[in-house]
Parts: sequence; structure tokens; C-alpha cells
Amino acid sequence: MRETKEPGRGAYHHGALPEALLAAAFDVLDEQGQEKVSVREVARRAGVSAGAPFRHFADRQALLTALAERVLADFVRWQKAQAAAAGPDGRSVMRAIGLGCVRYAVRHPRRFELVRSRVFAASRDPELREQLDWIDRAFTELIVADQEAGRLRAGDPALVGLAGQALVYGLAQMIVDGYLPAEKAEELAAQVIDTFGQGIANPPAR
Repeated sequence: MRETKEPGRGAYHHGALPEALLAAAFDVLDEQGQEKVSVREVARRAGVSAGAPFRHFADRQALLTALAERVLADFVRWQKAQAAAAGPDGRSVMRAIGLGCVRYAVRHPRRFELVRSRVFAASRDPELREQLDWIDRAFTELIVADQEAGRLRAGDPALVGLAGQALVYGLAQMIVDGYLPAEKAEELAAQVIDTFGQGIANPPAR
């Protein structure tokens, strides 16, 4: 089975069209933001008929949810690379994760806004729940590991995670909104995260 494509531009195999549509949606998102991601525009960029995407995505919201899922996967890959590059300097892994989140938001503000609208909402999309639950579990495991290594003081990992998440999310949002200067994002984020870390780090041995 093949999808209809504009004359002179070849044809997609049925299974390849969803990937092409999501790639086109990524382009629109990065260029113009999620408000401009429409089924019609994505179809136009993929070079298929306006009705072809509906064989794979029921409506615009389904397309945005699939796009958010891809952005989350991209974000997880980014965070793993940030944590791996942090180096064994004795600092909390949470610091690298926090800085990584701010860096991602600065580099990809429109992806950050899409994830923000889907994750920090009254209810999470069912399609994203499994992925988000995995992220939550992984984050909790990092906190526990830092606590066991003595880099964070003992306490409820959920509360530590919520406090860190609120701090980093707020920083990223203020930078994306222009309240804080993007050119100083790295420096400011490091200073704020370190100040936060001093409040939950183990006190020096007497």
C-alpha cells in the first residue's frame, strides 16, 4: 500500500509516512512553535495529500502528542549525554541534570514549550504516561544514589525531586520567556543550582 504524494515527488510506503510526517512536524515546531503545527502544513511539507495523515493521526492533538513523545525521547538522550559528560568531580548528578534541562530549553525553546504544555498540566496524556513514569523513576534513582554517596542529605527523594524540578523548570521558563537573559543562562543556572545544592547538601563533618 502506498500513500498519495504530490506529482513528481515519488511515493511513501505506508509504514514510512508516519516518520516523514513527524519529521515535518519537528521542522515546523522548531521554526514556528506548536501553534503552527497543523495536519495540513505537515502534509504539505511531507508532500502528501491533506487527508493522508489522518490514516495515522486521528487529529491535530494526536499529532502533537506523538511529537511530544519524540521530543521527550530526544530530551532523555540529551540528558544522558549531559550526565555522562559531567565527569567525576564529586558533584551531584542532579546538578548535571538540572543544567542539562536549562541548556536544552535555551537551545530548543519551542520543544521545551511543547513538553511544558503536555507534562506540567492537570493531567498527563495517557500516551505519554509510560515514558514520563520512566523518567520519574530514573530521576528518583539518581537522587537516591546521590544520597547514598553522601552528596545529598537524607530525606524523601520525592520531595527533593519536586524541589529540584520546580527550581529548574522555573529557571528554564524565565529564560525562555525573556525574563532572564539567554546569553547568561549557563552562568545563572549554575549559580542558582549551586545555591540550591548548598541548602540540601550534607553539612561538613565536625
